[in-house]
Amino acid sequence: MYHLLGLETLDSTGARDPVTSALHIVLGKRLRLDIAQVVRWKATSTSKDEPFVRYAASFFGYGFYGDVIAESEKYRWMGPKRYDYAGTKVFLRHRSYEAEIACLEVKSEKLSSSSERLSGKRYGLWRLPKNPESVVCRANCSTCNTSRSCVSSSVPPEAPSSDPEEQRWLKSKGSFLSVGAAIISCRNERAPDGLVADAHLSDGFLHLILIKNCPHASYLWHLTQLARKGGNPLNFEFVEHYKTTAFTFTSSSDDSVWNLDGELFQAHKLSAQVFRGLVNLFASGPEV
Repeated sequence: MYHLLGLETLDSTGARDPVTSALHIVLGKRLRLDIAQVVRWKATSTSKDEPFVRYAASFFGYGFYGDVIAESEKYRWMGPKRYDYAGTKVFLRHRSYEAEIACLEVKSEKLSSSSERLSGKRYGLWRLPKNPESVVCRANCSTCNTSRSCVSSSVPPEAPSSDPEEQRWLKSKGSFLSVGAAIISCRNERAPDGLVADAHLSDGFLHLILIKNCPHASYLWHLTQLARKGGNPLNFEFVEHYKTTAFTFTSSSDDSVWNLDGELFQAHKLSAQVFRGLVNLFASGPEV
């Protein structure tokens, strides 16, 4: 866990090597990092409600992401190469999972002209446009340094209901290849721009990425875009991208698991919320 978390976090904060990290400590360069609190309300569909709290600093995901970690555990003797092997097997399996997700609408973007109105059979959804104007997180980032009074409210165990006076929850229900929540961009060798290029280290938001069931070839093209510098992996009709402070998740089965910062996490029902700038790091920020 610490190896995977460290690489993604260091790549995103701009302090990959130990010498640079030591200089940051000596010079007292610091930045704040968002942390997500993940509460598991039910481990399986038949288990009792027993809240269990974990924390994530970079990314947590269900479906494809969890299946890769679960499959890789069978091949630990292969070393790091097991992730490529397990990822190929899971990709060829191309399995989707029924689930319902609800995320808290960001009020600052509620009336934005860049938002799209989507009509569904049951729910009306607001989501980010396919080609938004990206503001990449950098050293001395103005977005991260801007004070914001908006703090995510506590997330109830059950799927929340809408309250037009206080908060609005956006719901999506269907068959998903994966459900991912990126707190930071998660840049690495395989994804030079990260999962979400414009994710920030300390803006108080996470990026919820829902990959709906789609043809094999389409999903391969999505993964190819992730591996490209300057690619646009979110520019697909089967991809839903939400910028939020909190969300809830309920699966229709117990067939998959969560990948929580590289660790397996069994959860049939969970909720997550972001705490802005909860952790201090000795770093100057990403030099993009």
